[in-house]
Amino acid sequence: MLGGEYRHSLDAKNRIFIPAKLREELGDTLVIAKDIREKCLKVYSLEGWQDYIKPLRDQKRKLSEKIIRFLHSSMAQVVPDSQGRVVLPPELVSHATLEKNVVIIGCCDYAEIWSESVYTELKEQEDISSILAELEELGL
Repeated sequence: MLGGEYRHSLDAKNRIFIPAKLREELGDTLVIAKDIREKCLKVYSLEGWQDYIKPLRDQKRKLSEKIIRFLHSSMAQVVPDSQGRVVLPPELVSHATLEKNVVIIGCCDYAEIWSESVYTELKEQEDISSILAELEELGL
């Protein structure tokens, strides 16, 4: 299970270090794609990616094709180098507004890559009481 918050740098060649603990869980080949709701990137194992897009295939074809096209047009299937780094395509870097400092978050069965400034702003706006209220509604 993926967890933790890791802070790293994006280098001039758009390479980012994927922490060893996350690589162990995700496997040798990673799928990195745009998040459809936030200005971040999602990182999946190959199997995890297939599980993620499976419900999309069950939708009406017009919607399914539009979302799959959006996700796959800039998606990167990567293998970390011997130092644990992967190269992010410019479109993914742009989508997540990544600059020098990035934050990688383990999120159960996938990871997220955030611009440090965007992630900091998100955390500052986080309202734990509303999250707890939503969990209560779900009976958790």
